[in-house]
Amino acid sequence: MGEELVGEEIFGDDYSWFMEETLEQRSDQEVETILGLLELPGGAELLDVPCGHGRISNRLAARGLRVTGVDRSRRFLDLARESAGAAGVEVEYIEGDIRELPFEGRFDAVLNWFTSFGYFDDDANRRVLEGFRRALRPGGVLLIEQASRELLVRNLPAHGAPAVWMTERGDDLLIDKVGFDPLAGRSHTERIVVRDGQVRRTEFSLSQPTAAQLADWLRAAGFGAVDAFDEAAGPFGSDSRRLLMRARAA
Repeated sequence: MGEELVGEEIFGDDYSWFMEETLEQRSDQEVETILGLLELPGGAELLDVPCGHGRISNRLAARGLRVTGVDRSRRFLDLARESAGAAGVEVEYIEGDIRELPFEGRFDAVLNWFTSFGYFDDDANRRVLEGFRRALRPGGVLLIEQASRELLVRNLPAHGAPAVWMTERGDDLLIDKVGFDPLAGRSHTERIVVRDGQVRRTEFSLSQPTAAQLADWLRAAGFGAVDAFDEAAGPFGSDSRRLLMRARAA
């Protein structure tokens, strides 16, 4: 996948159109899960990267955290600032690249939410984790949330065809055809959007390490204690739909 696709091509207007209602419905519960796992005091500084249109950042700011959001998309950042203003909260929103974070020892926590890690090659993905570590104060905590690799593998048809997920809104369709390369540890998605009488296709690839592999990457990036949870903050297992990794800066 070309790195230029990480952004508007995957998470642009079509994505918002199909996912905004679902994301809003789950946001409040996700914030409760985040706060429960991070256990931050009021006034703690948190970096949300990438922050998208601010659905999590603004809610965390409303709960008393000092939040900075970073994203490549100016459109998303404009929406995030507009939502923050409407909610009466203050969040520092910055346009930037997840691979080139300019922070050094500033934050008590870094949040990487909703399968926002793994879109580059493995060397670049590891550098992203190192950037998260640099952004944290000693003892700070990172929380990463990913789609479960095990869930994808379980849903692959036995004959080797891709798994298919479909989202509908009115007469519009978003179809993801997802295959998996076990040697590379990467999923490959063909996204087909049928909207307003037009058809658009996008392809992208995502590194999906196992929980054990991701824990190794985190330790190599300078993190100490690493824990794995499911979507409800319970123990992660082979039947979990989501993987949440919490790592504390060594």
